[in-house]
Formats: sequence, structure tokens, C-alpha cells
Amino acid sequence: MSAALAPVRPVELADIRAARERIAATVLRTPLVRLELGSGLPEIHLKLENLQPINAYKLRGAANALAMLSAEARARGVWTISAGNAGQGVAYAARQAGVACTVVAIETAPSAKIERMRALGARLVLVPYAVAWEALERRTLAGVEGTFIHPFDDHDFIAGHGTMGLEILEDLPEVAAVVVAIGGGGLLTGVASAIKALKPEVRIFGAEPETAAPFAASLAAGSAQPFPAWQASFVDGAGGKSVFPRMWQRMRALADGCIVVSLEETRRAMRLLAERTRVIAEGAGALPLAAALTGQAGRGPLVVVVSGGNIDLETFCALVKAGS
Repeated sequence: MSAALAPVRPVELADIRAARERIAATVLRTPLVRLELGSGLPEIHLKLENLQPINAYKLRGAANALAMLSAEARARGVWTISAGNAGQGVAYAARQAGVACTVVAIETAPSAKIERMRALGARLVLVPYAVAWEALERRTLAGVEGTFIHPFDDHDFIAGHGTMGLEILEDLPEVAAVVVAIGGGGLLTGVASAIKALKPEVRIFGAEPETAAPFAASLAAGSAQPFPAWQASFVDGAGGKSVFPRMWQRMRALADGCIVVSLEETRRAMRLLAERTRVIAEGAGALPLAAALTGQAGRGPLVVVVSGGNIDLETFCALVKAGS
């Protein structure tokens, strides 16, 4: 189906500002909170997207993408592919619009995400990760019908995420760098498109776990790369098996670098967020903080996007207790 796709085009500031108006009644303007770390460490501010109604940033893109569909496309119902957060976002927006929704969900997704998608009225089709990743590339899956909403390679989805960049600049005009987790790349593309249009000197860094770091490999190679050593981990909302060529087109001109961190560093960042701010972050939500704490993004002021907090409490407690 990729041959029929519209060519990749830049996400313009006008697209993002229009998205902001379009989704204002659905999406929360999340707070930016300074993380008090003491002297000798970077100045870090937390963009708390875990406070969205679905406890994840994906609602921004999903609400905009669904709002942009024609009446005919909505009448067919919508479907997406997700490890959990994009599925929740599309299901939430679809429920508000009275549109039927199916989510092809990764069968190893945390039960908290699975149950939340069901509670939002989505029909779930559970598949292995490899099947889901292939379906993301083909944009089709046998037995699933309706209008497909891609969870990251979608212009309107990305424009919705860009609204976060507008908020960051309004709340912290002196920001020097922003760090976001990379899964498919839609979050980085959206946030960077907004920020670079208004303040091109602000640096944008991606963050990936060491077990799934295709964007770092792509930057090193100068082209979209797979990650053959991919491993599943508790950082289920970030790190793919490859960088899609279309997303590489979008990200390569916007990203100033990618910081790869260990699972242990990510786990410690989850614990730090809980101890210092009483924020529950899933693995992907704490990943940018772990990256910022390495010092590779500079001294700041830094903004790290806490992209979500959808994690089973038993799993969260086990992770933050480990090694304590």
C-alpha cells in the first residue's frame, strides 16, 4: 500500500497551530515542572504528558488525526496498531466522535494498557510484536477492516504532537534542548517541527533503550536502518525494530542526536521520578530523563517529555524496588 501514500512533506507551524485549536476540548495542556536535583546536575524540566486523560501523549495526535477524517472515512470505522498508548488515544477520540474502533494490539503489552483500550470501547485483535511491526509497514492486516490511522507515519497525527512543542516554548522560552523517546518517531517529528520553526537554535534529542536503538544506528549510518539485536523489554513504548524510511525522511533534518541508555539507567529514572515528584512513569516515559541525566544533552535548561504512565502497578513496584 505504500505506493499509494502521499509524499512526505514538512509539518508546518500552521498545521500545528490549527491542530491546537482542533483538539483543545479533548487534550489537556500539561504542566512543565522543574525536577529538583541539586547542584552539579543538569537543569531538567518535566513535560508531564502522563497526566493526559489516557495517561499518555498519543491523545494529541489521535484526536487531530480522527478530526481530520472525512465523514465517509469515519463511517467505515477506524483501526490502528499499538503497544497500548496509540490504541488508547485512537479509542478515546473515536468514542468521543461516536466512531467504531479496532486496535491491533501487541499481545505482550502491559495488562493496564490492554484493559484500558477495552474500557474505551475498542475491539482488540492481539498479535505478536513481529506481526504488528509488519502490519505497520504494510498498513493492512487480514480480517481487520476500516480506515487505518497510522500511529506515527501520519501527517495529522504528527501535527497533533507538535502542539506540545508550542506549550514547551511558551512555558520555558529559555529552553536549550528537548529530549523525547523514540518509538516510531512521530513524537520527535511533531515536537521538533514546532520548536525548530520558532527557535531553531533549540536542540532536539531522541532517546532509545540499548535493546532497541534503530534511530541511533540510522544516524551513524546516514540512512534508515534496522536493529537486528532488538529485544523486548519493559520499555515497551519506545524502540522499534527499524526506522521506517518515511520517518527517516522526517526526522533526519530535525534531530540533533540520539542518546542510547541502558535498561538499568531507565529503571533508575523511573525510581527518581517517583521519589522526587511522585510521578509514575512507564519505561518509555522515564527514558528521556535517563538520557538527560547522562549529560549528553547539555546542562540545560532541558525539557524531558514524560510521555506516559501506563504501566501495571505490580511491574512498576518491582522495577523501582530492584537494586534498592
